[in-house]
Amino acid sequence: MKRVILIVLDSFGIGEMPDASQYGDKGTNTIGSCAKSKYFHLPNLKKMGLFNIEGVSVGEKEENPSALVARMTEASKGKDTTIGHWEIAGVISDKPLPTYPNGFPKDVIERFEALTGRGVLCNKPYSGTEVIKDYGKEHMETGKLIVYTSADSVFQIAAHEDIVPVETLYEYCQMARDMLQGEHGVGRVIARPFVGGVGNFTRTPNRHDYSLVPPKKTMLDILKEQGKDVIGVGKIKDIFAGSGITEYTYTKGNAEGIEKTISYMKQDFDGLLFVNLVDYDMLYGHRNDIDGYAKALAYFDEKLPEIIDVMQEEDVLMITADHGCDPGYVVSTDHSREFTPFLMYGKNVKQDNLGTRETFSDIAATVLDYLQIEIRETAGNSMLCK
Repeated sequence: MKRVILIVLDSFGIGEMPDASQYGDKGTNTIGSCAKSKYFHLPNLKKMGLFNIEGVSVGEKEENPSALVARMTEASKGKDTTIGHWEIAGVISDKPLPTYPNGFPKDVIERFEALTGRGVLCNKPYSGTEVIKDYGKEHMETGKLIVYTSADSVFQIAAHEDIVPVETLYEYCQMARDMLQGEHGVGRVIARPFVGGVGNFTRTPNRHDYSLVPPKKTMLDILKEQGKDVIGVGKIKDIFAGSGITEYTYTKGNAEGIEKTISYMKQDFDGLLFVNLVDYDMLYGHRNDIDGYAKALAYFDEKLPEIIDVMQEEDVLMITADHGCDPGYVVSTDHSREFTPFLMYGKNVKQDNLGTRETFSDIAATVLDYLQIEIRETAGNSMLCK
């Protein structure tokens, strides 16, 4: 039985794309920054051929890589999680999702306040950890919701769990998601609950994302229609607004995501196991934490043999990313417009180096091709060597 395990190392870029300057990301290189850390140790990814990928200038190249490798180009107009995953799944976005460098328009905030019956604080682009530090006390005193954004297409709502119960915050986020369509159709509405006292606020793992439904059919939809299993681990279900998902589980970090991946691989399923490991982006990239990012990469590399050990005869393992988030880029803590890695490993995979590909959607085409799905309603070209 053929199965694909597709793991997204969220934000693990491998160097600026030619148009990076248009996004304010000239000179970004996530893997390059991580390689400066003493904790950067990836022997198993090295064996697969990570450092052989075109444009990667760190690490030692492997003489006989065990995987098929390629450098992936984002064809979509954007650099965020939603658009990156959509493109991995075969949908290229010609128009960027809306962003709000000056905060959301007055009428949007007023509509949201009317829906929730609560006032709004902040309404600016802000760091998620700084915004609760600066507005948490007033939120506790007034019950007003902290609404903020970033360089990405997001409407984020932070609230203390003692002031706004998590389930209520989720209801508010769903209200915002239903409201933010069309012109103001942001990629994600994100619940950002936090706890603690003034001067010691901390975000909890109860984050929840509410994404737009993809504008076109993705490989997930096609696989589901063809009777295949499509299992989402981490925030995959949220990114695709549940579309094309047959089973899912949320995680509270990379370690749990890896363990749940291994657990699913030990079970019988027929189709795709789609995994997002978010800590690289959320905990380290956005916080300019080079050592933390490098440690998280090393942890995944350390667990990689366990993942490989539970692969079945016809399993294929794919490892990639959805954008960059360079922890060493002091100009910004936002996502970066970078190439991403692609490694494909399995007993039925011919080792090769395919250079630079034109779109992340080649991954979708490859998944469908390997699972012998003849329907081709997504973008991209298969990377299977025949």
